[in-house]
Amino acid sequence: SERAIARSLSLSHGTVSNILARAIEAGLPWPLPANLDERKLEVLLFPKVMGRPKNRKEPDWNLMYRESKRKGVTLQLLWMEYKSLYPEGYQYSQFCERFNQWKKSLQLSLRQEHKAGEKLFIDYAGPKIPVVDGETGEIREAQLFVATLGASSYTYAEAQWGQDLQSFVNGHVRAFQFFGGVPELLVPDNLKS
Repeated sequence: SERAIARSLSLSHGTVSNILARAIEAGLPWPLPANLDERKLEVLLFPKVMGRPKNRKEPDWNLMYRESKRKGVTLQLLWMEYKSLYPEGYQYSQFCERFNQWKKSLQLSLRQEHKAGEKLFIDYAGPKIPVVDGETGEIREAQLFVATLGASSYTYAEAQWGQDLQSFVNGHVRAFQFFGGVPELLVPDNLKS
């Protein structure tokens, strides 16, 4: 039975059923002919699917990407413009799928340029860190306050017992003392506290 075959080959019943159906569709006799090697058998059981001919005009994805960044421009609007130029072109779902596949191939990066002394980026970094009291051996959890200058990436960091307002303000004061000045802008991350 198909179930016995599946158990003996450690395959699912569905896989065995599928292969037997393909063998019937291909008109393969049992036992298999002696001149049928594995490669020929695979071609008979799993023929390559012949897709539709590629006669569709491929959009200029670079242009589509630039246009999609403009206010009020949607993929549907871009597709409608594309279809007006190429009526035999891709339908909307295939257009979107191909656009998204093309976007995945991009090496996107956001390059930011910072002027010296202009911005100080502030945040509490990562999970809490254990701090051991040297005298008692007690372990307390601390927050890691981090302030980084934008242009130089020069960084100040300190452990704080919490993210309360006093700790936050005192961390800034000590960071300014460390840097020897105050930047034009303070850029905090989305602080939960």
